Amino acid sequence: MGKSVKTEAVNELFRAILTLETEDECFAFFEDVCTVNEILSFAQRFEVARMLKEKHTYLEVAEKTGASTATISRVNRSLNYGNDGYDLVLSRMADSKNAPL
Repeated sequence: MGKSVKTEAVNELFRAILTLETEDECFAFFEDVCTVNEILSFAQRFEVARMLKEKHTYLEVAEKTGASTATISRVNRSLNYGNDGYDLVLSRMADSKNAPL
């Protein structure tokens, strides 16, 4: 069995992230906590998830994002068999985009 991500240190990190209120605060925090490549990898996976939810093909996703087929497959597996984290966030983003100002 693999390691559990649910540790006190991870809980503390997530509590810290939940205090962030603006994009500028997110940039400042994540640039301090992560390497540039880690941030770009997170962003790439998120873009892959968005495109897969929009029914783009693996080829289209690979061409647009530069992601490997292994990364695309891993994200697709998370979309189909994961904890619905991508779905939750993508749904909330769509709802906020369509919400009146």
